[in-house]
Amino acid sequence: MLNFNKPCYIGKEETAIQEAIANQKLSGNGPFGLRCTNWLEDYLGCEKAILTPSCTGALEMTALLIETNPGDEIIMPSYTFVSTANAFALRGANIRFVDVEPETMNISPAAVERAVTDKTKAITVVHYAGIGCDMDAIMEIADKNNLWVIEDAAQALTSTYNGKQLGTIGHFSTFSFHETKNITCGEGGALVINHTASVERAEILQEKGTNRKQFAKGMVDKYSWRDVGSSYLLNELSAAYLWVQLEHAGQIMDDRLKTWRKYYDGLKSIETISLPHVPDECTHNAHMFYIKTEHRHELMNHLKDNGIMAVSHYVPLHSSHAGKQFGKFAGEDIFTTAESDKIVRLPLYYGIEEKDVDHVISRIKHFFKL
Repeated sequence: MLNFNKPCYIGKEETAIQEAIANQKLSGNGPFGLRCTNWLEDYLGCEKAILTPSCTGALEMTALLIETNPGDEIIMPSYTFVSTANAFALRGANIRFVDVEPETMNISPAAVERAVTDKTKAITVVHYAGIGCDMDAIMEIADKNNLWVIEDAAQALTSTYNGKQLGTIGHFSTFSFHETKNITCGEGGALVINHTASVERAEILQEKGTNRKQFAKGMVDKYSWRDVGSSYLLNELSAAYLWVQLEHAGQIMDDRLKTWRKYYDGLKSIETISLPHVPDECTHNAHMFYIKTEHRHELMNHLKDNGIMAVSHYVPLHSSHAGKQFGKFAGEDIFTTAESDKIVRLPLYYGIEEKDVDHVISRIKHFFKL
């Protein structure tokens, strides 16, 4: 069976992990953690980056940083992973799910604008498949209504919008290093802070609500409990694995983009399917390649019979049990459900062989009798 995903592995990760062990510093914010955050800050050009155990943890931190309170409304797409909503539901917020734009599956700015009320506190956007949302329109709405903007950039490291790195446009952003992501350490994430006044508090929240980070810098003579928080720290063994991947980020992206383009060129002649759309103002990182078809289940079964694992994606959150409990759809669901029901994601990972990609393309063409 051709796997849908294989965790990225460069071949130098063991050496880095052995170095971390030799350093005798395995908890968070060690030497490898510092290398990773420095890389992120330099590459992204952001105010501050901190490593977290997951993108979920980073999202939970944003909910704390914007002081989410019961009754606050957070606008986000329904077509996203549960963590995007969970982070704010945990703080008692009401989730306002809105529709997506069918070409990209990204949040619709027009739907966002219609969903704003006097209780709205923030807009959380999701850069689906590593392709940027219309951030100019989103930031204009936010500025007009004095709202926070959080970029869920879990899939979008190294992608850009109008020349800017995704994750550096909103007030906060979150990245994922889960094993399904382009760059991974198994489980891990990062919080990027583009709001200067929130940097110190983010460091306190990360360290269980203490000012331990300031103590480590010699800024205070002892540390104490200062705020709410939790253990939002990535351990050094994971950071060591991650560091190797970040060092080879260009190599990883080039390899994935080559596969993405091969899929696109090989499938663009099939008139009865839709391929990913990349707006002119965006560059992407080849996080995934998907097609849309009215015959999703039949195609997935056909590919499985031919030794290929292809998968669907999110079930829109507003239709889930918890989604109905903690939020509601604002406006009309024109595209979210209809378009998400068509998505088939194809195998794409670092090091996938060209013959395997050719096999997937040929089996899809065979299904559509081409």
